[in-house]
Amino acid sequence: MAVISFGDGGTSTGKWSESLNFAATNHYRWGEPVPIVVRAPSGGGLRAGPFHSQNPEALFVHTPGLKVVAPATPYDAKGLLKAAIQDDNPVIYFENKYLYRREKGEVPQEEYTIPIGVADVKRRGEDITVITYGAMVQEALAAADELQEQGVDVEVIDLRSLKPLDRETVLASASKTGKIAIVHEAYRTCGMGGELAALISEEAFEWLDAPLMRITAPDTPVPYSPPLEDAFRPNAAKIVEALRDLAAY
Repeated sequence: MAVISFGDGGTSTGKWSESLNFAATNHYRWGEPVPIVVRAPSGGGLRAGPFHSQNPEALFVHTPGLKVVAPATPYDAKGLLKAAIQDDNPVIYFENKYLYRREKGEVPQEEYTIPIGVADVKRRGEDITVITYGAMVQEALAAADELQEQGVDVEVIDLRSLKPLDRETVLASASKTGKIAIVHEAYRTCGMGGELAALISEEAFEWLDAPLMRITAPDTPVPYSPPLEDAFRPNAAKIVEALRDLAAY
């Protein structure tokens, strides 16, 4: 097992992209597993500009042969990393840099794993489902707490694993609430939100009471300027505003 790092959130090509192409296809071509974990720091909010603040997870989710995870809490970070190391497949382990010194929580010293491919319902609700991952989990939870005071009961699903995707948890929540918002920090076009929207439309359309909503970053490079970056990234206030409209639909 090897654990390597991309660096800090860019989307550079070259040796690492060639290595990932090899890792993703080797089992198919040779019948031999490639048990590596690629730690991939990503995400914005740190005023690091476009090279160091991107969220390129959709590129790797699109690549057959790779598994992709994105923890949002310290507990899940350890459990998913342990599971990735034990997996015979190449795993891309996205760790959002904004969470490094901000998100705190209890982490047991004993060994444990979080199964890859299993989402976590971080908050139960009946009115709206928010599907998210990474740094946006905490923003969604903050938005849900605010909306609870206004009489809107929001369920928050933390995907944790982007590939394989926990279809059962997503579809069960969609059929329960009938109103779905998908939140991610990555660009809007061809992001995880589009794939999730397609899944729900194909498998749970008859349960929907409103059009699916995506709350994402726009299709522009990540700004250096703090006010512009704040306008660029989704946050709790933006999620609250969008969910109010969804609740009223």
